[in-house]
Amino acid sequence: PYGLPFVGYLPFLGYNLHERFTEMAKKYGPIFSLRLGSKLHVVVNSLDLVKVVARDMDQTFANRCPPQTALAITYGGSDIAWSNNNSYWRNMRKLLVSQVLSNANLKDTQTFRTHEVRKTVSEVYSMIGKKVNINKIAFETEVNVVTSMLWGCSKSGEGKDSSYIGDKFREVEFKIVELIGAPNVSDFIPMLSWFDLQGRQRDMQRQLQYLDHVFENIIEERIKVNSRKNKDEVKENGRKDFLQILLELNEKKDAPASFSIIQIKALLMDIVVAATDTTSTMVEWVMAEILHNPDVMRKVEDELTKIIGMANIVEEYHLPKLEYLDAVIKETFRLHPPLPLLIQRCPDKSCLVKGYTIPKGCIVYMNVWAIHRDPKNWTDPLEFKPERFLNSNWDYNGNNLKFLPFGSGRRICPGIPLGEKMLVYILASLLHSFQWSLPKDEGFPGLSDEFGFVTKKKIPLTAIPSQKLHDTNIYMG
Repeated sequence: PYGLPFVGYLPFLGYNLHERFTEMAKKYGPIFSLRLGSKLHVVVNSLDLVKVVARDMDQTFANRCPPQTALAITYGGSDIAWSNNNSYWRNMRKLLVSQVLSNANLKDTQTFRTHEVRKTVSEVYSMIGKKVNINKIAFETEVNVVTSMLWGCSKSGEGKDSSYIGDKFREVEFKIVELIGAPNVSDFIPMLSWFDLQGRQRDMQRQLQYLDHVFENIIEERIKVNSRKNKDEVKENGRKDFLQILLELNEKKDAPASFSIIQIKALLMDIVVAATDTTSTMVEWVMAEILHNPDVMRKVEDELTKIIGMANIVEEYHLPKLEYLDAVIKETFRLHPPLPLLIQRCPDKSCLVKGYTIPKGCIVYMNVWAIHRDPKNWTDPLEFKPERFLNSNWDYNGNNLKFLPFGSGRRICPGIPLGEKMLVYILASLLHSFQWSLPKDEGFPGLSDEFGFVTKKKIPLTAIPSQKLHDTNIYMG
């Protein structure tokens, strides 16, 4: 579609881009381009075209075109999410997958997850009969697990040492995600970026200042501790956390996979922000759908009672057996993908996609929100039907292009193993341990979303827990 001189199509877009792009596809076809300011954007809305971009020509479309705010919070794009497809990015991703997200390490860190989930159950028990902010309780659990795995201390900060993140972290993270997804003149008209007309970069720098201070304290303290030990003592302490591994690579200045302190901070930023925000957002969406669909809630509760029993608490070994809950979660991802346009890609050369020319350097969106709701791909696509994910080989790895909540190809989210495990664990624990109901004075807050880098519920979900298990000792952690 054509726009106006200088600003392009910007005045006509509105805020909910995923919905707007889906509507535009009905008029302009499954792939269309539009200028937003001086930048050309291409939107891909169909299964066959996404296959070309994410699979057949994955190498060509593996680069990024980060917004200015993303560059600001990631130390100039020194992280995994926004770095281009190069040797540095490959080394970082390989390290993350092998040292943090491997099956062996996830097994080793099971006690962290169990401890934090049990703590959450105890906290919710203390709030029986009161309103609980579902996103907040899930966020606290996830951030404690992630920070324990990364540098060995949870947000709750037992001992209150310098690795204690503090309660401001959730507020800062929400602001980071909001700023990355907010329309920014600096992105659309790069020659004006120096002026930062909307103050987005300055605002993001303030968030960075807070988190950089946290990371700086954590790193400095670890370096001091290491300096008081010899290498044998460090080894004898058992499993190394991720920060220890990164700092050892930092000392090997001539190694191909060495990391600077700035790069270490960027990687920590990536993991903490991405893992906690996506998981807490999806816990809220799943709980909203379950509360909105009483038949689904009954089936979930029946399965939990059958698999776990009413005299036990959820353990990780129960999770693979919860097939219906898994289907409910996948159906929620289908209707409410946290990144409805995924993270934009940028071709490193001009190319043809099914006869359409995609110029080098343009910004390419894959509209998975449209694909997940396309009647060509799904029967009754707007209905919440978890059964469609039963008795079939659906996963989050992008193997079936009808279902792409985390993308596909080499730029797929590397955090899927931990994210999936934590999402099921938190939900199973909340739903098995408590009976949930909506506040009578508020009613159901609806399922409307608010578009952003991560698309959240427009009205946050609060619910009231009541005791479900007879043995109160189970709630004591």
